Amino acid sequence: MLKGDLSLKQGDFLLQSGAFELETSGISVLFGRSGSGKSTLLRAITGLDKHTRGSLSFNGERWQDSTWRLPTQQRDIGFVFQDAALFPHLSVRGNLEYAVKRAPAGGSSLVELAERVGVAHKLDQSVTTLSGGEKQRVAIARALLSKPRLLCMDEPLSALDWRAKGELLSLIDGLARETGVPVLYITHAPVEVERLADRVVFMAEGRIERIETLRDALARPDSPLFDEEGPVSVLEGVMGTTDADGLTPFGNDRLCIRLTGTCGEKKSATRLRILARDVSLSLENPGQISILNHLEVVVEAVHPEVGGRVSVACRLADGQLLLAEVTAYSSRRLSLQAGQQVYALIKSVALME
Repeated sequence: MLKGDLSLKQGDFLLQSGAFELETSGISVLFGRSGSGKSTLLRAITGLDKHTRGSLSFNGERWQDSTWRLPTQQRDIGFVFQDAALFPHLSVRGNLEYAVKRAPAGGSSLVELAERVGVAHKLDQSVTTLSGGEKQRVAIARALLSKPRLLCMDEPLSALDWRAKGELLSLIDGLARETGVPVLYITHAPVEVERLADRVVFMAEGRIERIETLRDALARPDSPLFDEEGPVSVLEGVMGTTDADGLTPFGNDRLCIRLTGTCGEKKSATRLRILARDVSLSLENPGQISILNHLEVVVEAVHPEVGGRVSVACRLADGQLLLAEVTAYSSRRLSLQAGQQVYALIKSVALME
């Protein structure tokens, strides 16, 4: 558990986190608008700013209190920044060896980790010849080679194109699960939260507003994660085997969503993103219709109308929550209410690989 209550003044900005407790497992995402204090809180937690005041402990170990602070280098923290922060005069191998020389003995070998992050064939190149995505792969490998107890990532994907972002999101998620190193990840992009987060730390005006699991954060109709696309559901599951009709199942023993096209090639995908506006509701299971996925659900809540639209929270057979967005007229016509059994018709999905 990471427990603390921190304050830090930087210029005209004041961070006053308030008391917080954060599980040190999986990926915790610090989310908020620009200027909300995400990076300042990270600097306070890591000890990078000596003006930080308050208390902080990591898994029961005191990192700071009113009379004492543990130096950053003794906190065993790995860092990945937006600009990668590699040494330009060194090769890829040289940057990685820098971390190895300063790390405790044992752990992954340099070559093995370079292979895992996809830069083994670049080891003898200068880092100045790498693309933005490749530089971040090296930065991630260097951070992990330092054998950190905590990995901090400050908007590491903000300067990359969409393809590089997708590849690195999958890599970061996989490495977090494989290594067991807890991650603090900063972003203001909801799709990155939906892809990575086990829990979300919502920040605004220098304070932690609340800490929620991703499921709880997406269950709120007013969630800050909902942008111009509206409410979103993120379902967890595994990919199955593509059948003779070219359809690939996603889900578990109680949930099956059939996917088409190239989805079957994305065997490592574990999350499915569904916009609420792409989910329709029916009182009966329609027969002759082109929409593939008709799921029997139970209405859990019908939220108040906003702009002529109503958000409906539906519980799937496996317990996960699926959001649908219908017109207020349709909600009245179907007499939608909590406890009602209906069918959710899913028109479009996006795998989060």
